[in-house]
Amino acid sequence: MPAFSADTPREPVLPVYVIGGGPGGLAVAAALRERGVRTVVLERSAAVGASWRGHYDRLHLHTTRRLSALPGLRMPRSFGRWVARDDVVRYLEKYAEVHDLDVVTGVEVTRVDAVDGGGWLLHGTGGRRLTGRAVVVATGHNHTPYIPDWPGLAAYGAAYGGEVRHAAEYRDAAPYAGKDVLVVGTGNTGAEIAVDLAEGGAARVRLAVRTVPHIVRRSTAGWPAQATGILVRRLPVRLVDAVAAVMCRLSVPDLSAHGLPRPDTGLYSRVRQGAIPVQDVGLIDAVRRGRVEPVAAVESFEDGKVVLADGTRLAPDAVIAATGYRRALEGLVGHLGVLDDAGRPVAHGPRTHACAPGLYFTGFTTPISGTLRELAIDARKIAKAVASRHPS
Repeated sequence: MPAFSADTPREPVLPVYVIGGGPGGLAVAAALRERGVRTVVLERSAAVGASWRGHYDRLHLHTTRRLSALPGLRMPRSFGRWVARDDVVRYLEKYAEVHDLDVVTGVEVTRVDAVDGGGWLLHGTGGRRLTGRAVVVATGHNHTPYIPDWPGLAAYGAAYGGEVRHAAEYRDAAPYAGKDVLVVGTGNTGAEIAVDLAEGGAARVRLAVRTVPHIVRRSTAGWPAQATGILVRRLPVRLVDAVAAVMCRLSVPDLSAHGLPRPDTGLYSRVRQGAIPVQDVGLIDAVRRGRVEPVAAVESFEDGKVVLADGTRLAPDAVIAATGYRRALEGLVGHLGVLDDAGRPVAHGPRTHACAPGLYFTGFTTPISGTLRELAIDARKIAKAVASRHPS
């Protein structure tokens, strides 16, 4: 066999593929590039930051500018403390440009398979088959809008022309001026859309509540709630629950008389189950003034009415379902045994599942310390793991 020489052609080095061009995917790609790892970002839409482009106009980060930057690029001071949606999009575009990231748009990866001997085969739109030495799934927590299959929902829309839209379709209050609107869901999105509608001219705004949320001030005397979240996330759950209960009583008025009682479960206990507190950007004032009316949860649709859990029947002009999203990972990686019963990755960040070494996940948790901050931390850890475990 001839000896190897400098003229002998080498096999091309397989890239690391990052699926998803949102903040998580871009942060990992930048961290990998910094380590000299060839990385390609695959984004199904036409541009980076697609989910942010689709959010409602009013949206601002609930985390501070300084604690929301991704590795290698600060957010400009001109963005202000609470960064607006459009500025987040500009930042992500600039981030990809500054780090000279290899982003391929218009490619949706539909399935990932392990390759015998190591590596991964990605099946993409247009019949693409791409092979990488490692894969980072960063398709995001808010991937596919979810509306519950309420009894009678299909007939409601077909027979009565009732408008039911997911919050992902909501942009601003203008189309709802003078209308009676029911917002379903009391997470941050539902709460903020309800306030936006009340301030934007809707005739009546009701907020359907299934589980009473914890409400916290976004900032108290200049101290952001995010900073508290960072400080307490390693403390015992029971201790944080007790302290949070005291702080909430001091800073948030009792809204029981307005249909929004205090929760009977601890704040941090709820966080550990995936429920982030609602950061107040006007909800407290709107509820106290009667501009947003909390009502019981939606149970069904019947005879052109929305039936609530307490038996009340409503006839709103529009229903906006702020009922969350699905990660939709089952088709992509469900066959690999890396998801739990709820469809969440078993291993996250720099850790990989024993049956899928080289397959990483980022952005599928809702940390109390701020999603963008944790994405930045995860990015560096994933890049270190990939560079050491899958060298070129």
